[in-house]
Amino acid sequence: MRKLGLDSLAIGGTPNHVHLLIGTRPTSRLSESVQKLKANSSRWLGEQGVNFEWQRGYGAFSVSPSMIKVETEYIENQTEHHSKRTFDEEFLALLRKAGVKFDEAEALG
Repeated sequence: MRKLGLDSLAIGGTPNHVHLLIGTRPTSRLSESVQKLKANSSRWLGEQGVNFEWQRGYGAFSVSPSMIKVETEYIENQTEHHSKRTFDEEFLALLRKAGVKFDEAEALG
């Protein structure tokens, strides 16, 4: 990820979604960083013989430096976490908590 100007702090997920905690450069545009990440990972997975496709959109939330340890633990425990709450339920709750206006059908892709 360094080649893309991103610092990987934590990566984890379940079969239907992935969480990435990344650091970006102050001059980076989030949309460009995500596009590069998706394109390069899709290409690499294809080269490995893996049939993979990213969903159309993404969700991105900023994290305070003081919360990096908490978020890293959350990302590392996705399977356990989602045994109590589905990804869809959690994602919609995050959007609501952040005050993001959204169309539920579009938000869940």
